[in-house]
Amino acid sequence: MIKTLNEQQPAATLNVPSLPLNPHFFSESVVLLQHMIKTQSFSGDEAAVADIIHQYLYGYSVKVKRKGNNIWCFNKYYDETKPTILLNSHMDTVMPNEGYTKDPLCPEITDGKLYGLGSNDAGGCVVSLIASFLHFYSYHGLGFNLCLSITAEEENSGENGIKSILPLLGKLELAIVGEPTLLQMAIAEKGNLVLDCISNGRPGHAAREEGDNAIHKCLRDLEWFSLYQFPQQLKGLSPVKMTVTTIKAGTQHNITPGRCEFTVDIRHDDTFSQKEIVDIIRRNVSCQVTPRPGSLGASSVPLDHPIVKAGLAVGCKTYVSPTTSDQAWLSIPSIKIGPGDSARSHSCDEFIYLEEIKKGIHLYVRLLETLPLVLINNPNKYKNETRHINN
Repeated sequence: MIKTLNEQQPAATLNVPSLPLNPHFFSESVVLLQHMIKTQSFSGDEAAVADIIHQYLYGYSVKVKRKGNNIWCFNKYYDETKPTILLNSHMDTVMPNEGYTKDPLCPEITDGKLYGLGSNDAGGCVVSLIASFLHFYSYHGLGFNLCLSITAEEENSGENGIKSILPLLGKLELAIVGEPTLLQMAIAEKGNLVLDCISNGRPGHAAREEGDNAIHKCLRDLEWFSLYQFPQQLKGLSPVKMTVTTIKAGTQHNITPGRCEFTVDIRHDDTFSQKEIVDIIRRNVSCQVTPRPGSLGASSVPLDHPIVKAGLAVGCKTYVSPTTSDQAWLSIPSIKIGPGDSARSHSCDEFIYLEEIKKGIHLYVRLLETLPLVLINNPNKYKNETRHINN
């Protein structure tokens, strides 16, 4: 069944509407999220859930574009002379961990909580952004375009996720990235660099003290990774956090291992580039150091950017996110914000509060309504943006 959205005419004094939300959006969002939870959507295997989202948008006569398991669409009255704001979140999930006591693919609602894999990360954000997009979809008087993209392979930083469609989205002015942040506004997020390290020795018979034990050589480097502190630019904030997460060596008890492999997970802000981090490490350790492909860079947006000011105006708190997201692939100003709690992500018996989804929809709408007001009230500071959005 094709649903219709009311055509909205420009308001008399503002060029962004202050319109009542469709009362069905919240209930429809919950049902949509339940359908998503029922549908397996591990990274790289999102085709079925992409079909569900595609069909839902098509039900509102939205023209949806698709590449692989990524889908995107624009507001009805798209105008190439206006700036475009990207609304993005991801449809894929991680594999359920062994701690689940509930069926991860059963969308159970209990005590105001919707349980299920991907409910919190990032299904609640997906359905809230979709509702917000539909709220503005048929509005004639927007001073900006909206591009909604629900993308794949975020959890594994895959090649077939958002970065595979960015060239197809056209010129983007800024982005709102949906991730569970307790509706706080992440104005920066840490980058993620993963190193594969190898300490080489020489195998020999353990009883005769032959060989050069690679584990012993590795221990010196492991100690360095645990103790070294990168120079701080801001008091109390470490710009780089290094954690050894895996280690492998030896094949049997009576052979001195000639090779020890380990992995280092690095989270960093934009104080040091990833090349600078790797160069410092290589100068201080004896092991071979190989950065993994697909490392995610740190990102940040200036505190005086209009989207940050709009967030503050509607009561959002700001923070620096320790986790990475598809925000890392964007070269435009962006914030990360959404319903749900990052602490629940990848946890057993994952859930999101229904009330969080309702608040998420309202917050996204308020952000987009408030952004032009920030520009209008600061015409000198944001004169370029004001020219575009308040036209």
